[in-house]
Amino acid sequence: MDNQSIYITASELAQVMGVSNGHAYKLIRAMNTELKKQGYLTIAGKLPRAYLEKCLYGFSLKAEGGAE
Repeated sequence: MDNQSIYITASELAQVMGVSNGHAYKLIRAMNTELKKQGYLTIAGKLPRAYLEKCLYGFSLKAEGGAE
């Protein structure tokens, strides 16, 4: 396994998407709420990378310099 965490933090999300940290936290809260509704456990301020890629059409962390 590489050094890449399975979770993305708000600061990483802000950098990748070009938004403020506050907006990144808001996005993570919204997506974590959806995960909770589906019965998943969530971590405040972090989001599974796979779920982020699923939610954002055409978005790939690999293309943005993420895991290779």
